[in-house]
Amino acid sequence: MSSDETGHVYRLHSTLELPLEDVREYFDNDPELPVDVDDVDITRRNNTLILKAIAEDKVSKYTPTAQLKASVTEVRVYEEDPDEVNNGPTWGDEEEEEIESELVEFAAFKGDRETVLQNSLLQYEMFQVLREIAKLADKGTLTAITSQDGELTAHRIVDGEERPAKIEVVEGPGENEEGKSGVNWRDNKFIS
Repeated sequence: MSSDETGHVYRLHSTLELPLEDVREYFDNDPELPVDVDDVDITRRNNTLILKAIAEDKVSKYTPTAQLKASVTEVRVYEEDPDEVNNGPTWGDEEEEEIESELVEFAAFKGDRETVLQNSLLQYEMFQVLREIAKLADKGTLTAITSQDGELTAHRIVDGEERPAKIEVVEGPGENEEGKSGVNWRDNKFIS
């Protein structure tokens, strides 16, 4: 592990969906991976896709490295006929033509950090991989708060496009002006 860069993922929420073929194609094209990640192992177990960081010679073989987890579902995708879309609805005795469709497997990276991004070793690096995958997705949002070298950063990618994001510190639930939470039992007129 390189000691000059340290990163952490504090919050993460994802609703990303993209064709499984796009995910495989991304890794087939030999993408530039974070420094400490040598490769990404892609495993499919039933309807779960697991992308696991491989860090040869950097960690013990018994230490679990970070992994991204997605559920795989089949979705029927319809091809729209441009003539039908522009003409609007038709009534009468016209015979309806069946719109061509195909079943496409989608990888859905949905949930919070513990669901989508698991294990702590190389977690920040695998978050960087997830950000690149998010840029390929036509559907869904990825939001996160990370820190690298002590500096907090907000991330937001919507439908494959990076958007502005900010970190806002708000008062926690149940806190009053004095920073105390709960009920003041000593001065409660309903308790004698």
